[in-house]
Amino acid sequence: MGSEIHSSGETVRFLIHFFNGRWFMVFASFLIMACAGATYLFGTYSKDIKSTLGYDQTTLNMLGFFKDLGANVGVMSGLIAEVTPTWFVLVIGSAMNFVGYFMIWLTVTGRVAKPKVWQMCLYICIGANSQNFANTGALVICVKNFPESRGVMLGLLKGYVGLSGAIFTQLYFAIYGNDSKSLILLIAWLPALVSLVFVYSIREKKVVRQRNEINVFYNFLYISIFLALFLMAMNIAEKQVHFTRAAYIASATICCVLLFVPLTVTVKQEIEVWNMKKLEEPSEVKIEKPEKETDDLKEGDGEKKEMKSCLLTVFDPPPRGEDYTILQALLSLDMIILFLATFCGLGSSLTALDNLGQIGESLGYPNHAVSSFVSLVSIWNYFGRVFSGFVSEYLLAKHKLPRPLMMTLVLLLSCAGHLLIAFPVPGSVYIASILMGFSFGAQLPLLFAIISELFGLKYFSTLFNCGQLASPLGSYILNVRVTGMLYDREAMKQLTARGLTRKDVKDLTCLGSQCYKLPFLVLAAVTFFGALVSLGLAIRTRKFYKGDIYKKFRESHESESVMVSDSRKS
Repeated sequence: MGSEIHSSGETVRFLIHFFNGRWFMVFASFLIMACAGATYLFGTYSKDIKSTLGYDQTTLNMLGFFKDLGANVGVMSGLIAEVTPTWFVLVIGSAMNFVGYFMIWLTVTGRVAKPKVWQMCLYICIGANSQNFANTGALVICVKNFPESRGVMLGLLKGYVGLSGAIFTQLYFAIYGNDSKSLILLIAWLPALVSLVFVYSIREKKVVRQRNEINVFYNFLYISIFLALFLMAMNIAEKQVHFTRAAYIASATICCVLLFVPLTVTVKQEIEVWNMKKLEEPSEVKIEKPEKETDDLKEGDGEKKEMKSCLLTVFDPPPRGEDYTILQALLSLDMIILFLATFCGLGSSLTALDNLGQIGESLGYPNHAVSSFVSLVSIWNYFGRVFSGFVSEYLLAKHKLPRPLMMTLVLLLSCAGHLLIAFPVPGSVYIASILMGFSFGAQLPLLFAIISELFGLKYFSTLFNCGQLASPLGSYILNVRVTGMLYDREAMKQLTARGLTRKDVKDLTCLGSQCYKLPFLVLAAVTFFGALVSLGLAIRTRKFYKGDIYKKFRESHESESVMVSDSRKS
């Protein structure tokens, strides 16, 4: 290291290279993603909203729906990303995050007059929608910069999102103490700040393929697993032992240190790329300039062809794996099947997670246990994401197993979690939280990877956001129209039995195992149907996945290597 980066001028040049490098961009993306999961903390602070504003469960579930709507309707962020630089996408997301959650905090703490329900829905929708801008900015660029490792890349990035709930919990205990209203304030300013700090680091880079690339991702995986285990240990310890403010500060400090450990791996990899770049610099000048005019002509021709064929070829798509247009992808049978599976799977999972706080309350769990459920969901959400990313990539590479088949298995696991809520036994909500968190986390990397593989990367920023649209639709129907209404109906029965009316109580609360029995039987049935639909997609795409789906990316890199080699000889 010392022999390569010795003089001060060399050090400055390396630092410029480092902060502009692919691997530093990955590290920056990890931190942005670790702050992009505020929506998963809704179960922690929803009780404050319900009690402060006097909402019934249907109204609270309506608020949860608008949170899910904002979190999953990212088409606007995708379209903006198609025509603007990545830094602009991240800045917009940062502003939306702060405005949305800060207004909720002002409302819950009584600093502003009680807003109408539609205003609260708007605030949480804006705040939640900001995570799409973080996703589109960081996640899409990472997939484009590491096209042959997209499964593991998606698993890691979405894994950090999954951990964000537990990370935020540690930080808010350390900064604000046991005050769930202040958690909303933390959610408002921290993600916005992190996105702004790394706003210029997230951009598409030239792909310099390294032989040990997958091993680097495994190093990142081991570090993130250690972070997840630490967060799980803290979650258990905090329920067994009374933590002082100093103990929470120490825990949060260790958590922050573990978040920055991947930086050491990043430094090592950027030094390796720096050394490779220095060897290739003389040849790169020779091969880039003469081709520029030709490339521009090709791009111009391509744009004309695309404009001409966009509408004419809507129902005449290219083979799977090639770059579909947006309309070709959205109107394809594969996307419709995937949309239906996502409606059932993610819609049911979001409904379950949004109701965790009230599930714990109805079954008589104490408040600290409800916090445990949320932390367990967050941590196992992480394990689901990295497991589905790495394992599906391994099974695809080694055994040509279709990725939609993995989706089927994950949805069956989710069914088991729903049934544990429908038929509760002592402690079953802890197990259900693990199963539902794991399943929910596993679905997202699989969904994004399948979309990128079937429809290409050209319009990935728009298509993966379109693919998520089924999720809030499923959440609205299953959460508001099914779960919320059935819960309130049962609560009204209990109220009537006590000789009271709705006007006699501030918020409508249901107690007992009957509150969520029927809703979660419905969720289990819907999720099972989603598993069958996903199995149908696995059967349809088995021939495609039997082939070499990353062949074109390897050939592109090999052709560049040959050009560099030829230019050196000349």
